Amino acid sequence: MRDFKKFEVWQLSHHLTLNVYTHTKDFPKEEIFGLTSQIRRSFASIGYNISEGSGRNSDKEFANFINIALGSSNEAENQLILAKDLGYIDTNTFENLMEELTTLKKKLVAFWNKLKQN
Repeated sequence: MRDFKKFEVWQLSHHLTLNVYTHTKDFPKEEIFGLTSQIRRSFASIGYNISEGSGRNSDKEFANFINIALGSSNEAENQLILAKDLGYIDTNTFENLMEELTTLKKKLVAFWNKLKQN
């Protein structure tokens, strides 16, 4: 049985999700059911898929969930851009979150490739 908490990609995604929750606390109240909720769900979905995939029986199945996590990371990136363009997060915050997200995406791709080889 794999412990998802030991995977670096899960640790990075969890840390990033906590950061996103912190930085979205001050989004406009009218966005609580819109962008605030959506961006939080997208970032959280990355970790959810890593953890769910780790419980699967084969590396092939796990790789599929890593692929889904990559899709969520692209959705999250789009929402970060939207939040910046709407002025909900400043440029510095955007750049820091994007740097973390880019690192995570690269590690997810590398992990996916490793799983696919097995």
